[in-house]
Amino acid sequence: MKNQINLYQYEEALEDRGYKYVAGVDEVGRGPLAGPEVVAAVILPQGLRIKGLNDSKKLSEKKREELYKIIMKEALAVGVSFIYEEEIDRVNIYEATKKGMIEAVSKLNIKPDHVLIDAMPLAELDIEHTSIIHGDALSASIGAASIVAKVTRDHYMVNMDHKYPNYGFARHKGYCTKEHLQALEKYGPCEIHRKSFAPVAKFYQKQLSFDLFSNDEESK
Repeated sequence: MKNQINLYQYEEALEDRGYKYVAGVDEVGRGPLAGPEVVAAVILPQGLRIKGLNDSKKLSEKKREELYKIIMKEALAVGVSFIYEEEIDRVNIYEATKKGMIEAVSKLNIKPDHVLIDAMPLAELDIEHTSIIHGDALSASIGAASIVAKVTRDHYMVNMDHKYPNYGFARHKGYCTKEHLQALEKYGPCEIHRKSFAPVAKFYQKQLSFDLFSNDEESK
């Protein structure tokens, strides 16, 4: 039988050193072809133990929704940042992620004493912090942030499915699935697609080539 991971090990160690407000930060949506990246920062009360808390990717949709409600009710502070496709295309997804994490922390109504971050090094953050590889599966605060970010983004993409019904956003949430690629081929990109991501970029490259050809023809 495997030893069960203590998801509160990092928080407890910081509490033992006198830190009162520890925030966890995580993002969802680095990989999709459409929609925003969503970053959440969460400060949980000391001593709170939420049963079933884990990395959002390891939980069913039903369980994430249940835990999301508990987290939003019990957390001392929650900050959420949306980084939309225009920004992702402008600065690239890595820089967008850093910006989103700093924004999410800044939106907390309590300034944390220490920030636990899932994997991303964040030298730009002016608060003491620790980056943890696979932090969403090792830290309760980061796990809580991953759930908030995931549920928030999923709800957003379901709303986008109503606005752009041809793409199946409610099912695949903008990720690169066979269904999504087929819809792209049939309908082309919509306003929330990321122009810099390869499966989408080719449509704009085709359009650019067509425009250049048309201009050349007109100038003859």
